[in-house]
Amino acid sequence: MDVVDLGSFYTTRLGQTARRLISLRLAQHSQPFSGATMMGLGYALPYLDRYHKKTADIYNFMPARLGATHWPYAAQSRTAMVDTSALPLEDSCIDFALLAHSVELSHRLPDMLTEIWRVMSGQGKIILVLPNRAGLWARMDKTPFGHGRPFSKGQITKYLRDANFVPTAWSNAVFIPPSQKRFILQSATAIERAGLWISPGFSGVLIVEATKQIYSVSATNPAKIRLPKLKPQIAGVPARVTHRKSDITAAEKF
Repeated sequence: MDVVDLGSFYTTRLGQTARRLISLRLAQHSQPFSGATMMGLGYALPYLDRYHKKTADIYNFMPARLGATHWPYAAQSRTAMVDTSALPLEDSCIDFALLAHSVELSHRLPDMLTEIWRVMSGQGKIILVLPNRAGLWARMDKTPFGHGRPFSKGQITKYLRDANFVPTAWSNAVFIPPSQKRFILQSATAIERAGLWISPGFSGVLIVEATKQIYSVSATNPAKIRLPKLKPQIAGVPARVTHRKSDITAAEKF
């Protein structure tokens, strides 16, 4: 998949419906605070517009292997094509991050998550949109969610915790079959409600919210200093070497 394929999907009726259903769930998660600095990573373009007016600075980073495209469409570009394991950012400069079509397509996911941790501010929040391993969309490659590696909750939780992120909220989205049939798309809202009530674990998409974890040493519990039980012994003064006069005389004679 590249930016052309991804962009083409979101222009279809199925892509527009998926975008609407995912956006509804994103609205239920944490939002960037006023004046926050935000980044989108992967192909987050379909969802970035809803955050544009809420943030002071927003950037769109796209993996080099996918390519890049201009965004925002009617303004100066804020898009950069990057290596996801070496982002062109300073430490702790991002307050909010949205990852879409990035986690499942990454060939070096641990490195990418570690790099994201580096650029996130203290208690910074990230939201991941990724295909659900148990869902129907992950089994059909005619949509972007059928490419790359799908995840279960347990799998993505392990990756996040290994990178020092703590998952704090989950939601499921896109219960409709990946079909262009009109009656399915027209019934998307009703199918979504039924899916959330009957079988939330079989959604097409997982949305995960996580917080950056920062470890520190507690000042009230200082590290214990271990001292040796045996004290070092002071070395004795070496005995003075003396020679008898008769020994010296015998040596001279020799």
